[in-house]
Amino acid sequence: MQWKGRRQSDNIEDMRGGGGFSGGGLRFPGGGFPGGGGRGGGLSIGTLIVVGLVLWFLGINPLVLLDGSLGGGSSLGSGSAAIERPRAGDRDEMRDFVATVLGDTEDTWTAIFKAEGKRYPATPLVLFSGQIQSACGFASAASGPFYCPGDGKVYIDLAFYDELQRKFDAPGDFAQAYVIAHEVGHHVQDLLGVLPAFNEKRQSLGQAQANALSVRVELQADCYAGVWGHYAEKKGILEGGDLEEALNAATQIGDDAIQKRTQGYVVPESFNHGTSAERRRWFKTGFDTGDAASCDTFSSARL
Repeated sequence: MQWKGRRQSDNIEDMRGGGGFSGGGLRFPGGGFPGGGGRGGGLSIGTLIVVGLVLWFLGINPLVLLDGSLGGGSSLGSGSAAIERPRAGDRDEMRDFVATVLGDTEDTWTAIFKAEGKRYPATPLVLFSGQIQSACGFASAASGPFYCPGDGKVYIDLAFYDELQRKFDAPGDFAQAYVIAHEVGHHVQDLLGVLPAFNEKRQSLGQAQANALSVRVELQADCYAGVWGHYAEKKGILEGGDLEEALNAATQIGDDAIQKRTQGYVVPESFNHGTSAERRRWFKTGFDTGDAASCDTFSSARL
């Protein structure tokens, strides 16, 4: 991936070594994310029909996000205390990488929203080390990367990338970029009102039903990540093998793959992110079409 020398986002909040606090502390009594509508003011980036169908239907499970929006629940962080921290120089380069990828997602989604006559409010990305307190509560490195609707920010401990390569056998810079683009995809969902509606609906659902809807939320974020990848390819940023890196990452972090790896068997009703095949397919759908409207994971009869 040809990322060096490109525009870097200014929306980076580097909290490494800074006390681990961001977003003003806990703001979700009872274990849920703050309710209410999204911050997008009725945005419709070609997904108006999709959003219209699901606004009454959706919500977000805070345990899903705080356990890592790319992983398979708490299993994503098992053993993370033993992660080797990157050297300072490596971390500085990774900060530049993250800022560059975030900047490119900003450019992509700004253009998509503008085509619909709307404004895209970019999400800040918080770098932390070890632990952090967001508006969605306390999280540690074991939580993995996550998006917090309470403050509209993406959070990542850069040590996760080492785990992505070593534990999940998903190396490569485009795999790392996919992680960021997926979390930004949750921000897009928040702006569209998908996350607030899912949060509201979740209150009346049993665990199995909430998990099933969480899968659809996560797969749509994968598809939105693919939409970003589509435009990255059009800009000539991608290199040979980059797409395969992202698809391999999607495969390695499918719920079924993680459960097989950690416990030797799968429990489909506990899935909350999607199978390897589903995650690959929805990322590829967004990548192939470059159309956010193609990311309708909710009305699809078959995932």
